[in-house]
Amino acid sequence: MAQFGKEETATTLLPGAKAVLELLRGHPERMDEVYLRKGRRTKEKDEIADLCRAAGQRFSLLEAPAFARLYAGPCGGVVARLFAAGFVPLEEFLDSVMDAPLPLALMLDQVKTPGNAGTMARTLYALGGAGLILPRHNGVYLGSEAAKAASGALEKLPVTKVRNLGQYLDRALDLGFNIYGASSVPAGDAPAPQVLNAMRAELRFPAVLVMGSEDAGLRAGLEKRCNYLLHIPMPRPFDSLNVAQAAAILISRFAACREKKD
Repeated sequence: MAQFGKEETATTLLPGAKAVLELLRGHPERMDEVYLRKGRRTKEKDEIADLCRAAGQRFSLLEAPAFARLYAGPCGGVVARLFAAGFVPLEEFLDSVMDAPLPLALMLDQVKTPGNAGTMARTLYALGGAGLILPRHNGVYLGSEAAKAASGALEKLPVTKVRNLGQYLDRALDLGFNIYGASSVPAGDAPAPQVLNAMRAELRFPAVLVMGSEDAGLRAGLEKRCNYLLHIPMPRPFDSLNVAQAAAILISRFAACREKKD
């Protein structure tokens, strides 16, 4: 079930079947998720569900109490959660990677904290990165908390959503991308894919860097698709780095390698 924090405001929620239908028909890329209240079926609700399925747009059916917690005003049982900047179509995103000052895309695998996502977007944009790749399901919400942490970067940085992250990585590999994953396992202590010391590795472009969840790291299905895993060595005994901190270090390493090549 969807969970909503204090950052959700009227500016991120679009209520009403007619308004949601209009946006779905014209600009579905601006939608993060559509919510339909269970109960009486209507022509508009059925059409919204059909359009969502056709566009690969996520939608959820909520029981009346859960829907009321999401939105208590008049809306005909239909509310859409928005991403104001709009998601970029996958093909357009792929074409744009090589045009970025730093041809690096950042994939977020089950990252849940909006503030972390916003901080990573801020670092990526500042260092010239190409954009963010999010899963269509179970992806982090880029609402006001993420926007605050990003300090304007999310309005400028391309963001795309894909149905299946593994299939996207397969496609990227076919197109010649180098796939790197963040790892907590030290170099030399894990089987293939090869684990590299992030401070010493010569990184190649175009590239996708996959960052795992704050708690569990990369899922096995994505890890096995990586050409290399990158480990950040820590000379002092320390548990781990925050995912946004780790991403900042790794993105900086990519930027340093790019500067060396130029």
